[in-house]
Amino acid sequence: MKKIPWWQPQFGKKEVTLLKSVLQSAFPNEGKLTTEFENNIGEHLGVKHVLAVTSATAAMFLSLKSAGIGYGDEVIVPDITFIATANAVEMTGAKAILVDVDPLTLTIDINCFERAITDKTKAVIPVHISGRAADMHEVSKIAKRKKLLVVEDAAEAFMSKYKGKYLGTFGDMGCFSLSPAKTISTGQGGLIVTNDDNLYLKLKMLKDQGRPVRGTGGNDIHPALGFNFKFTDLQAAVGLGQLVYLEKRIQRMRKNHRIYKKLLSQLKEVSVLPFKVDAGELPQWTDVLTERRDDLVAFLKKKNIGSRNFWYPIHSQAYYKLSDEHFPISSALSPKALWLPSAFTLSDNDIVNVCKLIKTFFSDETS
Repeated sequence: MKKIPWWQPQFGKKEVTLLKSVLQSAFPNEGKLTTEFENNIGEHLGVKHVLAVTSATAAMFLSLKSAGIGYGDEVIVPDITFIATANAVEMTGAKAILVDVDPLTLTIDINCFERAITDKTKAVIPVHISGRAADMHEVSKIAKRKKLLVVEDAAEAFMSKYKGKYLGTFGDMGCFSLSPAKTISTGQGGLIVTNDDNLYLKLKMLKDQGRPVRGTGGNDIHPALGFNFKFTDLQAAVGLGQLVYLEKRIQRMRKNHRIYKKLLSQLKEVSVLPFKVDAGELPQWTDVLTERRDDLVAFLKKKNIGSRNFWYPIHSQAYYKLSDEHFPISSALSPKALWLPSAFTLSDNDIVNVCKLIKTFFSDETS
């Protein structure tokens, strides 16, 4: 049978042309092309400042660090997310405080978030799972009342909207991923967006050895502590090339989800997690819940169909180990959660065939 991948990055002639221009310039480090890429992203998201860095993990670390978060502080993180979200907190010296998730969306549970706030709490990182929005209205309201920094983990939510506004632009800062399984990819990389001039200046210095402007490598002034999280023009060349295909990819990903929703909605053994596609949410991947997840995955694999299991809850990982009883929703739903093939390289027929196979699997199970 034809192989249908869970995800498939795609690169074209535009990236090759831009990469050649960077190599011919003999300056592949961060330069003019990175600035052009950042400006282009800012125009797409309608945000004032964009900073390209080495990864979304680095983006979250720098965002927290720019606000002075460190040892003795606590940052609230949902229990279902890629472990990088919590690891970025620990990189600052602060402590990641895990909270349970909403059973309908798998994003941060608002009540659990509010109950977890202490005198040590300095920030919250709402995560937009698969591009599905956390309840930013309530998160923002609570954060404002409690004077908490809001750093959005929008790693999976580039160009996804909530109430008419792009995710990643609600909080003090938003962080995006440019890794291979994303709408646009530069291999590795991340983005920080903000409308705050002061935070942007601090972010720039933290990213580049404490320099507020691009340095010479020689007798530069370093007014603050900084690190090295610079992007490269090689990555920026790929990113700019990827943006050429952005709208086409967005339409394909939305269509993929609509087909899944239509064809699987009557299948009682599978629950397609909700997306408000018509309101602007962009499904990075279509995710579902099913009691027979592992058996279904094995069945699809035999049919040459790719899929990906959800992460284990962070509280179950060794460094963050806590009892399941504190996380009833994430503990119950993570073993049932699955990402179906969602690549923008797929066709209508590919999605239809995946749905047929899923229906066949459950039909055979019940016959």
